[in-house]
Amino acid sequence: MHELSICQNIMHQLEQIAKDNHAHRIDVVHLQIGPLSGVEASLLKQAFPIAAAGSCASQAKLDIEVLPIRVHCQTCGEQSSATANRLLCGVCGDFHTRIISGDEMLLNSVELSKDQEELNYV
Repeated sequence: MHELSICQNIMHQLEQIAKDNHAHRIDVVHLQIGPLSGVEASLLKQAFPIAAAGSCASQAKLDIEVLPIRVHCQTCGEQSSATANRLLCGVCGDFHTRIISGDEMLLNSVELSKDQEELNYV
């Protein structure tokens, strides 16, 4: 399952974000995942606690937003929704489309906690 290695890479980013922001704990991790990203959200949720064990994100909640698939039609110039197995223009029905959303995986935001003493000086 490659979702575990993805979570391990996310953990490297999270640890750096926590360090850069002088945080002692990560509370919530917000990800955005498109259906065409090759990442299965349910498997990512299962792998996250394993990758986060013993880190500042060990108690973090993983919040995943599934993004819609959107295409730009090269024939009529319109943008429309599409499905994973049917990347056709929703306006004219042509198959000459370019994916503009739905194939990404983004670390959208992270909610951090700092020590109470540090909060008084920030």
